[in-house]
Amino acid sequence: MSKKVRLGIIGLGQQGGAYAKFITDGMVPNMVIGAICDTDPAKKEIASATYPDAPFYDDYIAMLESGDVDAVVTCVPHFLHPEMGIETLKRNIHALVEKPAGVYTKQVKELNEFAASKPELSFGIMFNQRNNPLYKKLKEIVENGEIGAIRRSNWIITNWWRPQGYYNSSEWRATWGGEGGGVLVNQAPHQLDLWQWICGVPKSVYSKVSFGFRRDIAVEDEVTAVVDYGDGVTGVFVTATHDLTGTDRFEILGDQGKIVVEGSKTATVTRLHKPERELSDGMGMDDVRKLFMGELNPEEYYTTEVIEFESAWGAQHSGVLENFAANILDGTPLLAPGSDGINGVRLANAIHLSAWTGKEVGLDFDENEFLAELNKRIAEEGKFPQRA
Repeated sequence: MSKKVRLGIIGLGQQGGAYAKFITDGMVPNMVIGAICDTDPAKKEIASATYPDAPFYDDYIAMLESGDVDAVVTCVPHFLHPEMGIETLKRNIHALVEKPAGVYTKQVKELNEFAASKPELSFGIMFNQRNNPLYKKLKEIVENGEIGAIRRSNWIITNWWRPQGYYNSSEWRATWGGEGGGVLVNQAPHQLDLWQWICGVPKSVYSKVSFGFRRDIAVEDEVTAVVDYGDGVTGVFVTATHDLTGTDRFEILGDQGKIVVEGSKTATVTRLHKPERELSDGMGMDDVRKLFMGELNPEEYYTTEVIEFESAWGAQHSGVLENFAANILDGTPLLAPGSDGINGVRLANAIHLSAWTGKEVGLDFDENEFLAELNKRIAEEGKFPQRA
């Protein structure tokens, strides 16, 4: 293989167009555009004018069998990612799927199992936030035990306000059959992934979800989920698309420290000198009074560090593309293995299922029960075929 990976871009929309620009601007030095595919005839004119050297296809299977590409990225509606990923790998072409990996675990599991049967091929997912230097550093801090064992985490992420016009812009948007859900499958997959990447996969979830709460849509636009990790460890996830000013605040409380992230840009890390229980057992009420009255120096008990990184726009996405190409060319470990994509889909499915049934749902839920509930809602819409 040449020193540059020839990438086939399936879907020349907002994401596909951005990736094409990153490559032509030289932000992904080990990759070139091998071909572009889109079913919209208007995109052919755009592609030929902007990327004249890249062959254009209106059928992705034809592109896969053309010999023009070594790898593809799937910038298409969520339901199609597993199908396209499997067809790509089937032809011994490397696959990078967009997030989310799919809409329901049954289809994502099929993709993962097929990818596992082709270990010689690279299979990644576009979790560009894993390439955010801030979250990479926080994962390192947690894994190193610098704040002790996690006792609680919570993420409020409501800073993606969407007006009604956004939902009216496409027939498939904010539908069960076309998109597979609302904020959980469209806006929040990165946070669902990062939360589990850093804090671990929970055992169960209980959720209160509102569907068409502040918008004229069928799917969810307001979510509050409480997860249980076992051993008394809990987490809370809150997201919505109707908060005009929005909040992005992520807290991780450990038994020897705490992390508070604001705006996905700045993290305040507190490290206790001893585990909190040891400090508690060793302090009398006079010590507590002195601490709260400011008569004791807090640094006797903990230190505080503020971490901040500047991350240029596009650097995270282009970094994932470059890492994916490096994995193909020389075996560099993937930042985001494709098999990890099922974690966020599984948690989103469990949140939906808990809301639909009014019960706490284990992360080992019956995936056929979820699919039956999803198909019930797709049938009620009457716009799209049910899923298998």
